[in-house]
Amino acid sequence: MSASVWRRRLGILALTSSLVFGLAFGATPSGAAGAVGYVRLAHLSPDTPDVDVYLSSVSGGSPQVFPGVGYGTVSTYLTVPTGTYAVAMRAAGAPATDPPVLTTNVTVADGRAYTVAGVGTHAALGLKVIDDDLSLPPAGKSKVRIIQASLRAPVLNVWESGGQNIAGDIAFATTTDYREVAPGGWTIEAQGTGGGPACTLHARLGAGNVYSLIVLDGKSGGLTSQLRADALGGGRVPTGGVATGGGGTQRHDPPFPAVGLAVSALVAAGGFAVAARRRLVRG
Repeated sequence: MSASVWRRRLGILALTSSLVFGLAFGATPSGAAGAVGYVRLAHLSPDTPDVDVYLSSVSGGSPQVFPGVGYGTVSTYLTVPTGTYAVAMRAAGAPATDPPVLTTNVTVADGRAYTVAGVGTHAALGLKVIDDDLSLPPAGKSKVRIIQASLRAPVLNVWESGGQNIAGDIAFATTTDYREVAPGGWTIEAQGTGGGPACTLHARLGAGNVYSLIVLDGKSGGLTSQLRADALGGGRVPTGGVATGGGGTQRHDPPFPAVGLAVSALVAAGGFAVAARRRLVRG
């Protein structure tokens, strides 16, 4: 095969890989960039089994499907074009044609971020759209809020081990407002009122960053917690990833199929390109 044919094939492959990567992360193709917002998905109902989560634009197109999402799982932010999206949950493994157990809509505005979470007990399960205020705090400050997803501690108090109160009397399945705090090393204590179960999390809050502290029922009893870096200072886009964890079993971001597809495509592209270059050198 001639060198010119190989070059054409490599060009097509590179273009295909870049498009797959862009679609997997919710990006628009180059030259068609528009207004975008951010959505992340969470399962915060302690006694609800794993679910399959569907995210689809109400204007049409195939949904993104995230299978087998378990309690305590919180995704990183997905970048999506502005508009209205349907979020549906089905029992893990249920056919896509089955009626969803829960469904709700989230309208994504330009530059705004949202957490769509399954909350409450299984008997009173609901999908809640939480507005994430990712505006950065003043210089020399961090910003943190509490997402209360523990049924073992239906009313929760959270404080810093030095005695500084962060939030008190937080009811199950509620979210506090963000609060400005001093950055630095923190030992965060969370405990149910009246001496209920407790957990401790050692964390470093960076200046200019925005966090959510999520309190959960531990897998083997007690409480656990995770700190999410919702947004980072310096003009970087929202992350939503785990900043640190402790005091129990750590939870991790779900393995999004679209991301896996993108990585596989890029790996395949790299291997194909190496093989093609070898053939060109030999030829």
